Amino acid sequence: MSIKNPWQTLSSKVIYQNRWIKLREDQVIQPKGAPGIYSVLEIPPAVAIVALDESWKVCLVGQWRYTQNKFSWEIPGGSSEKTIGSILENAKRELLEETGISAEIWEPLGTIDNSNGATNDTAHLFLARSLKVGKPAFEETEDIQIKWIHFDEAIDLVFKDQISESCSVACLLKAKIFLDSKRRS
Repeated sequence: MSIKNPWQTLSSKVIYQNRWIKLREDQVIQPKGAPGIYSVLEIPPAVAIVALDESWKVCLVGQWRYTQNKFSWEIPGGSSEKTIGSILENAKRELLEETGISAEIWEPLGTIDNSNGATNDTAHLFLARSLKVGKPAFEETEDIQIKWIHFDEAIDLVFKDQISESCSVACLLKAKIFLDSKRRS
């Protein structure tokens, strides 16, 4: 089904930019014909990975999230601002950097749009299995803790709002649906 874009962009101007984000302000004609301004936060595509071992334990990474002013347990992932190759190659790099884990089996779980009313932030979700655990290579901005919990416990933590970061929630739930469908077939 094709839907025509009801917005008209008259001009676009970059307000702020660093290596992670770009804030753009567009002069627009809104769907009902009135002029307006639309601000868009541009973010490179992200990746999120459920790393699941043979005993059904999932790797979580924990760190203080400045924007939320709280500690957050999440699945490994992050921005692909250092994009090298495909999105899958970026997912492999991110998993290795944050956790020291490499995986032989990679299952794509689709994408999600985060805050699509204000950003173009899209995250690519993966399930990684047949894991080999090594030593992480944290970036200078990262102070990450790693823990392994049973996959079912991670799903419970999603419903208790103890895992609340959007990519983690979506990826864990999509992995559960994917794995449940594999077990039924």
